[in-house]
Amino acid sequence: MSTFNIQENLEQIQYLLCVPNFLSEPKKRWLSAFVSIYYSRPSLPKKKNTKISPSHSFIIMDLNQDNRLKADQASLTEIDQKTLTELVKEKNIEKLQIIGGIDRLASDLKTNVESGIQGNIEDIAHRHEAFGTNTYKRPPTKSFFHFVVEAFKDLTILILLGCAVLSLVFGIKENGIKEGWYDGGSIFVAIFLVIAVSTISNFRQNRQFDKLSKVSNSIQIEVVRAGRRQQISIFEIVVGDVICLKIGDQVPADGLFLDGHSLQVDESSMTGESDHVEVNCSHPFLFSGTKVVDGYARMLVTSVGMNTIWGEMMSSISRDTNEQTPLQVRLNRLTSSIGKVGLAVAFLVLVVLLVRYFTGNTEDENGNKEFNGSSTKVNDILNAVVGIVAAAVTIVVVAIPEGLPLAVTLTLAYSMKRMMADHAMVRKLSACETMGSATTICTDKTGTLTLNKMKVTKFWLGKESFVPTTYSSIAPYFLKLLQEGVSLNTTGSVYKPASGSEIEFSGSPTEQAILSWAVLELSMEMEQLMQSCRILYVEAFNSQKKRSGVLIRRNADNTIHVHWKGAAEMILKMCSSYYDASGIMKDLDDGEKMKFEQIIQGMAASSLRCIAFAHKQVSEKDQEHDSEQKKIEEEGLTLLGLVGIKDPCRLGVKKAVEDCQNAGVKIKMITGDNVFTAKAIATECGILRFDQDMSGAVVEGVEFRNYTPEERMERVDKICVMARSSPFDKLLMVECLKQKGHVVAVTGDGTNDAPALKEADVGLSMGIQGTEVAKESSDIVILDDNFASVATVLRWGRCVYTNIQKFIQFQLTVNVAALVINFVAAVSAGKVPLTAVQLLWVNLIMDTLGALALATEKPTEELMTKPPVGRTEPLITNIMWRNLLAQALYQIIILLTLQFKGESIFGVTEKVVMVEFLKKFADTERLNWGQWGVCIGIGIVSWPIGCIVKWIPVPHTPLLSYLRMK
Repeated sequence: MSTFNIQENLEQIQYLLCVPNFLSEPKKRWLSAFVSIYYSRPSLPKKKNTKISPSHSFIIMDLNQDNRLKADQASLTEIDQKTLTELVKEKNIEKLQIIGGIDRLASDLKTNVESGIQGNIEDIAHRHEAFGTNTYKRPPTKSFFHFVVEAFKDLTILILLGCAVLSLVFGIKENGIKEGWYDGGSIFVAIFLVIAVSTISNFRQNRQFDKLSKVSNSIQIEVVRAGRRQQISIFEIVVGDVICLKIGDQVPADGLFLDGHSLQVDESSMTGESDHVEVNCSHPFLFSGTKVVDGYARMLVTSVGMNTIWGEMMSSISRDTNEQTPLQVRLNRLTSSIGKVGLAVAFLVLVVLLVRYFTGNTEDENGNKEFNGSSTKVNDILNAVVGIVAAAVTIVVVAIPEGLPLAVTLTLAYSMKRMMADHAMVRKLSACETMGSATTICTDKTGTLTLNKMKVTKFWLGKESFVPTTYSSIAPYFLKLLQEGVSLNTTGSVYKPASGSEIEFSGSPTEQAILSWAVLELSMEMEQLMQSCRILYVEAFNSQKKRSGVLIRRNADNTIHVHWKGAAEMILKMCSSYYDASGIMKDLDDGEKMKFEQIIQGMAASSLRCIAFAHKQVSEKDQEHDSEQKKIEEEGLTLLGLVGIKDPCRLGVKKAVEDCQNAGVKIKMITGDNVFTAKAIATECGILRFDQDMSGAVVEGVEFRNYTPEERMERVDKICVMARSSPFDKLLMVECLKQKGHVVAVTGDGTNDAPALKEADVGLSMGIQGTEVAKESSDIVILDDNFASVATVLRWGRCVYTNIQKFIQFQLTVNVAALVINFVAAVSAGKVPLTAVQLLWVNLIMDTLGALALATEKPTEELMTKPPVGRTEPLITNIMWRNLLAQALYQIIILLTLQFKGESIFGVTEKVVMVEFLKKFADTERLNWGQWGVCIGIGIVSWPIGCIVKWIPVPHTPLLSYLRMK
């Protein structure tokens, strides 16, 4: 018996031995007998035309589909997950060979290497049960109690708690528990509310980050299931899936290389090594979390989720949600500076009050001296000292603007949530505010300014333009060459459903457009063409080369051919001949090349992306040399034809560009298209104007690259469009702009855009067409790939900055007024008019209601009429100081008047005029209707004061620069 037959029989026995597990007892016995008889008989040579007569000496059993599925599932569970994990982890090629190679492993996993898994509900459920899901265990999220503990770590809160305890103890001792707990108890209540607001806000922000993390980690990947390519979430991948990888993809699970070309991956996230690793049949191991940097391939998934090496690493990593933005750092510095001033004033007040008390210069409510030397009770001295310390603490409380961090938190959290609704997902908190300071936006063209819905609208064969109705006149030999170049030199695919429904095209938008045109207009049969040839070598497309090539061998005649496809002017340079409209090959001299260049420029001027196809037949000797050099023949090609692809501008882009320009933000378009297409699109979008001086406004990447550093710095501001640019050119422009003091935002979607996205002040990646490498390098993900959303992010960024400035002005006005009043009254009268409890209530109202009111203001159109803030503008501007000091001075005058003359003016006792409902807690009296009217009147006067002071001019030099404070 042959080895093949033995192997075949062994597989049949293995299958049959699995069957009895789900058959009835009688059928089990029959089957056992059948197996014994059938496989114990001698192996006889097969005779031709042997006829077997019908016989009733055996039973025919119909093993239905359900039973076969159960058998498949039974064999699936026999595959050891530990073996699969170690196979890839240890890169053990010997163990893989012992198993029987990748094909045998795929068979064991019930995967067809061409059509993938079945992918129905039962199949997916069983694979989940057998091998787990592609999700990672993360450390538990921080509990509400964690944020309560964090809030109690605040130094001011701890000081207030100490004062509250002392106040409570001495108050109860002096006045009894019925009345004595009011002061201390009211401080406790106020502290509780401050902590509650802070805790709830931070807890909600943490939950918001968790939600954003889930969205940002839900990567879309292309898989083959039931013979069809489809996009699914990375979390839906199962063991046995066949995954299609291309440049920029993140490998979503551990697995093995099935087929592909020129695949290189960046394993630095796993190994720390920056060198790219080539993956092929001799080194087929792929790891989750690594990134594809070149080529394309299909892989077989062997481990998912926690069974991958990446899963083990991710389980110990949690996202840091305590990131401080630059604005928060500046605010903390401001708070610290004000706190130091407050502590200095508080210490001075403490010394003055202690001296006044112990020298007998203070009196009680009855006019008696509070300190009478040795005759004063220790308890009275302690009460007085506690009261003096409480007064000093009050100074600190009123000086420190505790509401600022809360206001920033509320503003950023609210803005992030609203920006998500406006198609922008914030990955880094600092991007919210930094975007508001942006002075320049460097944007891609394809998919950002345009729809990225491409369609072939022009086809040139030779120097003649063809329309679909004339395609039938094209020579069959030439048509086959063109179809061969389209079908074999592509990373896309064509899926024709058996039901006869609409054909599906996958791949990049450019690939989809070309494949759609070839299949629907040229009647290309992609499957047949792929089976008729064998691919020997592939040079994958990337943004630097702007072309892709393939080396193939035809099965029919064993001849070797090269096909190139890419940017028209680049492919044209590689050609020495061309096919004319009749399919006849002609020489391509300089004069003919110029004519083709004019055709390309004409298409580009009509906003068409121009793609060229070229071909060459090579000898065996040339092929062997090219294989050794790992490159494809690039010279002496024959031009097959040109196609023009239309990618229309997005609706609303021109308005968005105009809005940004009106806001003082310069828009620069950086594209890989040729200069004519770039100019046409830039003019259509409003980046270039017809009345604009074009000298230096449009450059090519190579020209910009070759400038001297001085020339680049001199000309970079004037550049509006950079065509035929590489990712390095984009990075170079960002660096130049930042050196000149610009705050730069950059959009990018490719893997090679990562350096520019990281270098920029704000990196904006594209959510639809963007690669995972680009998204990870960015600060904000534009979910709809639309430039209008970039303009919306700019508007929100300015809104965040403005709202926080409003709150700073609002809070510091009150803080300055209260600090001056308490200091003056303490020094002159020996006691503070505003107690710690009263000021806590004022701060509580300001911190919550004030922050909520000002932090949740929505962006207005007025924001986009002001110039950008840039890098140098101080947080508290001279205009803010003018408004702040004017209102504070008014409040100080009113409150000092009430302090020293309030009793005689209103005919009231010495209780402070406070709008309060909690009499006993806040130690205040209710107001009558007349007093309410006076309060409202005093408040209304601040409006005309605000209008009047706006006429006071302010110097351009920041006020704090005179004080050398930053």
